[in-house]
Amino acid sequence: MKNTILYILLGLFVCTNLYAQDEESADVVEKDKPVRFAWESGMLIDQQTAQIPTVKTLEMVIQHKFGPIDNGSTDLWGIYAPAGNIRLGLNYVVANNVQIGWGISRRNMYNDFNAKWTIFEQTRKNQVPVFVTVYANAAIDGMNRDDIELYNFEEPGQKFDFGFSNRLSYSAQLIIGRKVTNALSVQGAVSFSHANFVPQWHDHDRVGLHFNGRLKVSPQGAIIFNYDVPLQIDGISEQHPDWNSTNTPGWDGPYHPEPNLSFGYEVSTSTHAFQIYMGNSQAMLLQDMMINNNTGIDFDNFAIGFTITRLWSF
Repeated sequence: MKNTILYILLGLFVCTNLYAQDEESADVVEKDKPVRFAWESGMLIDQQTAQIPTVKTLEMVIQHKFGPIDNGSTDLWGIYAPAGNIRLGLNYVVANNVQIGWGISRRNMYNDFNAKWTIFEQTRKNQVPVFVTVYANAAIDGMNRDDIELYNFEEPGQKFDFGFSNRLSYSAQLIIGRKVTNALSVQGAVSFSHANFVPQWHDHDRVGLHFNGRLKVSPQGAIIFNYDVPLQIDGISEQHPDWNSTNTPGWDGPYHPEPNLSFGYEVSTSTHAFQIYMGNSQAMLLQDMMINNNTGIDFDNFAIGFTITRLWSF
């Protein structure tokens, strides 16, 4: 009998100890969950964030940029201007923190195919202090470009045979960010963009830096901003600074794309995010902005735009 009681007490002790260990492990897991609501949407104006919805979620994206505001009330500060850009996109979450997508833009009728993967998520107890995300896309220029006239040093006015490979462009981006407080989230990124065909005097390759932020000012509202800077790196440049307009007809100097500054306001719910903003670039694709943006940060170049995202879970 004594042995039986001893065995029972020993068994209870072991079970209790295992249960306590399980509870302690559960507490550790509980304390190390990812932070919530660093971003309310997978897009911040026209740049990516680390936000990826739950698995089997479909995200619809509507982006619209009106014309520049320089004509004032004549065209209602660009809202009724003929210039502008629109992109419609669909993204689907195929696995945890992995998203694939497609979109089509009015500018150059780009069809873009993209993928995003949040490798690390910032945790609430800072065991992982930042989130790390990679994003990449490939775009196809869909405009009618059968007959393009290029400048050629030996044969000015030479025609260029524009094939399918010339329609392709690519970009890749590494994003690192942090939810600093319950109200403030920031991120920085470095990108590489390439286009198989570019206008005269442009580079095919461009490295860019990106800085983005969101400051929450109400339960559903936040101030947002993007700043995108194409870098001038001589080592990858194909331009020749010693050329001049005297010995190279049609050349007006090395071309360097302009930085983009956008700022606005976001209103969000559990399934929607609406962002209205002003920015100086008409581009919506990363590589288009990094390689081709020719509108500087000037008041007359700014245009009103909005980005809407809508989620459906399956």
